[in-house]
Amino acid sequence: MTPIIFLHGALGTSGQLKPLAEQLDLEQSIHLMNFEGHGADSISVRPFRMEHFMENVIDFMDQHGIDRADFFGYSMGGYIAMMLAKGHHERVGKISTLGTVLKWSSEIAEREVKFLNPDKIIEKVPAFAAELEKRHPAGWENVAAKTKDLLLDLGDNPRISDSEWSSISQPVRIHTGDRDATAGIEQSMSVYRELKNGELMVLPDTPHPVERANIKLLADSLNDFFA
Repeated sequence: MTPIIFLHGALGTSGQLKPLAEQLDLEQSIHLMNFEGHGADSISVRPFRMEHFMENVIDFMDQHGIDRADFFGYSMGGYIAMMLAKGHHERVGKISTLGTVLKWSSEIAEREVKFLNPDKIIEKVPAFAAELEKRHPAGWENVAAKTKDLLLDLGDNPRISDSEWSSISQPVRIHTGDRDATAGIEQSMSVYRELKNGELMVLPDTPHPVERANIKLLADSLNDFFA
């Protein structure tokens, strides 16, 4: 059966998605991976770029003998899954996303990078800074700086243009939280309408952080979608 690969978001690691993966009741094997430069063991000397993270996924598939996979992508991970569907169609089955900004612009990127200042994170949300230290013990501040550069580059050069969404033919289920200020319902709906085989599910009382999603509800949706 087609394996499922989970892709984490910016500043994240695969460990964030493990509680969700453990809730799934599927016959398919489930794989979690970290993008380069993220987590305890991964070091990247390259700038963070969406193409590099896409290469990481292809390399992971090759190393594990996976010819074709389904994908669940949280936030940034969902965009990378969509890029894979566009550029490596033959290796991608179904895609499900959660909290993914699907249409990028310089204005959206500028909005998002305001939250990536390490000094402000330490000052205003010290608990989050402590969590980032656990996720990236080699230096979360460097991860934040590289992520800022990544998002500004993505804002200037979206990897999927408005005219290209209709070329993605894989089944896609987009999940968005009704209180997600990062990936809003309106943008998710606009992409869903352009996809050939798109579906949209709005999760109630759900902001952007995956830790605050209704895991049971999300797992039920993924069990239904990937079965």
